[in-house]
Amino acid sequence: MDFEAKTTARFIPKIEWTVLKSAAEQVGADHVGQLPDSIPDGYENNEEFLHLAHKALMEVDVIEGTLVCPETGREFPIHNGIPNMLVNEDE
Repeated sequence: MDFEAKTTARFIPKIEWTVLKSAAEQVGADHVGQLPDSIPDGYENNEEFLHLAHKALMEVDVIEGTLVCPETGREFPIHNGIPNMLVNEDE
């Protein structure tokens, strides 16, 4: 998805920033060190921040790995970029 400042700005209030930053750290996103700890005031007009947010939201692809539920610890495998979030009946 191409960067559009207005579109990215509309996403920001709908996400948990600390969770996004933590996820970017966990997958080793190359720009994670540039992400601020919190959403800056006036982010709607902060082009640099919006570019970083766009990269974290739209340009990080996990091809192989695992998603882990923070509440239950249940692991969901990711293969070929597709997470399997089905739960077995016995779980």
